[in-house]
Amino acid sequence: MSLPPAFFDELRSRLSLVQVVGRKVVWDMRKSNQAKGDWWAPCPFHQEKSASFHVDDRKGFYYCFGCHAKGDMISFVRETENAGFMEAIEILAREAGLPMPARDPRAAAVADRRTQLSAVMDAAVQWLRLQLKTSAASDARAYLAKRGLTPDAIDRWDIGFAPDTRQGLFAALTAKGIAPDLIVAAGLCATPDDGGAPYDRFRGRIIFPIRDARGRAISLGGRAMDPNARAKYLNGPETDLFDKGRNLYNLARARDAVGKGAALILAEGYMDVIALSEAGFGGAVAPLGTAVTEDQLRMLWRVAPEPVVALDGDKAGIRAGLRVVDLALPLLDAGQSLRFAVLPDGQDPDDLIRAKGAPAMQAVLEAAKPMVDLLWAREIEGQVFDSPERRAALDKALRARLTAIRDPSLRAHYTEAIRDKRAALFAALRQVPEAGLRNWGKRWVKGAQPPLLPASPTARASALVADPAAADLLREAVVLATCLVTPALVAEFEPDLERMECRAPEHTALRDAILRAGSGPDLRAQVAAIIGADALDRLFARPYVAICPTVRHPGDLDKGRMTMAEELAKLRAERGRMAEIAEACAEMQDDALSDDDERLTRRLREAAATAEKAQRSQSEDRAEYDTAPNGARVKRDEREAFAQLLARIAPEKPLQ
Repeated sequence: MSLPPAFFDELRSRLSLVQVVGRKVVWDMRKSNQAKGDWWAPCPFHQEKSASFHVDDRKGFYYCFGCHAKGDMISFVRETENAGFMEAIEILAREAGLPMPARDPRAAAVADRRTQLSAVMDAAVQWLRLQLKTSAASDARAYLAKRGLTPDAIDRWDIGFAPDTRQGLFAALTAKGIAPDLIVAAGLCATPDDGGAPYDRFRGRIIFPIRDARGRAISLGGRAMDPNARAKYLNGPETDLFDKGRNLYNLARARDAVGKGAALILAEGYMDVIALSEAGFGGAVAPLGTAVTEDQLRMLWRVAPEPVVALDGDKAGIRAGLRVVDLALPLLDAGQSLRFAVLPDGQDPDDLIRAKGAPAMQAVLEAAKPMVDLLWAREIEGQVFDSPERRAALDKALRARLTAIRDPSLRAHYTEAIRDKRAALFAALRQVPEAGLRNWGKRWVKGAQPPLLPASPTARASALVADPAAADLLREAVVLATCLVTPALVAEFEPDLERMECRAPEHTALRDAILRAGSGPDLRAQVAAIIGADALDRLFARPYVAICPTVRHPGDLDKGRMTMAEELAKLRAERGRMAEIAEACAEMQDDALSDDDERLTRRLREAAATAEKAQRSQSEDRAEYDTAPNGARVKRDEREAFAQLLARIAPEKPLQ
């Protein structure tokens, strides 16, 4: 419908943009300049603490420097109220006390019909709520009580009951003078093919009213009480009021809750949303019987920049999450994404909350993963990458996914994140003995650690000769043994021990137990109590640990301090060098990255510098060690004997 320009001029003269926006935001008066019409506030379209939303009241426009939302008072009402153009005009006109101009007859008829249908829906909701209190609804009330819903919660959500009769609702509404064609048009009843009297769509079902972003009832959803019903859940058909793909269950309440600091959570259905909200997670919404649509994603992002998708802990839930990933990739923007919270196997939010309470659900939400993790997990789960062809297939699949991201900057960041995960995966696979590669590849996504060393002594010795990383295992063992025989060093080197990334899981357990036990004189006994004496016996039974000078002279602080400093420095330097080389090689292999010889050369040069630094560190440590008091020459000789053993076991430059 076309409105006269004079009407818009009068509307803008009666209302200011500051008035309209001020209903939804709290102004930052320290940053605003009222005299110049310059106003600032936290943006109502995305969560933030700083005031990046700017209103120029003189020009009548707003702009957010965070999410880039912009427009005038009409677009502001449309976005915040999820209203159409004419609905936004009507809202502003009512606020300004300005009568709407005469409309086109056909447009007026459409608007009037929507108003009539809305009134029909309100009458239906009230009647259905009353039916829940009747004797016919005793099973429905028992079911709701079993699901943990109190009478107050039932009233808050306007839950009702549709009797298992053919024309119960139809008769009640027509008795109030409502025309049958309006009842059918609202989606409450259907007309049989033979042209007979309309019959109720919802029969023998618990009823959940569906409301739009302004809180108006626009349709119904029903859960069948009969376990043999063809559809467990049934939504009303699409009507002039209701578009399944453009609405979300509980959006109006969720938007208010998110504005007060709640997280926006996308769940699967009505009961999940109700359970989450009643447990304190007021920002819960759900799609309406269909897969998530682009319009629904955009609605979510208008409320919060990073909604959490709560996935049921079963295969169907994971598949639904992956469909959302595919849908969202082309729509992503800077600061606009999704996170995914996977619930325990076989449970939905309602199950988890009833079983373990709100804290368990909060823990799941806090552990939500970014979208890139779900994207990566899909491509590698159940796969074995033991050949160049399989690795190339992974690269091809990942490139296809990444090209769906339209924003170049965001696509570059996703490429970098995937490249890091790819490099870590292939580096880990290179550490796995060939015989165990296939089995480990099948279960690595479950969190299993790759076997770093073979089990038998003979195979272990062979691996030490073949794998340069074995030297790191020796150093880790020396560091841990030194701590155990000289506990006073634990406090001194505690930060270094915390940062030490152990290659062997058993070393990690030992390190953690040492840090937990502290630096008391009975450290070894305490560690044995935590992880068992067998782990300590295996550590000290190793030849390269047994002849270590610090083990042969327990309690020698000077000897222990020098050994700890040197071995920890070597571990840091070697792992830094290997990380640089691995990243450079990954860049060289990854077709998703552009060929950049200069960058590759720089990476390798940095790796060489790291290695040189490690060698300088060794020389400096040796010089300091030689000048140490209390018989330095004897200590150096002992270290030379230890170094000779290391040289025979692991291919590294011998200590001197």
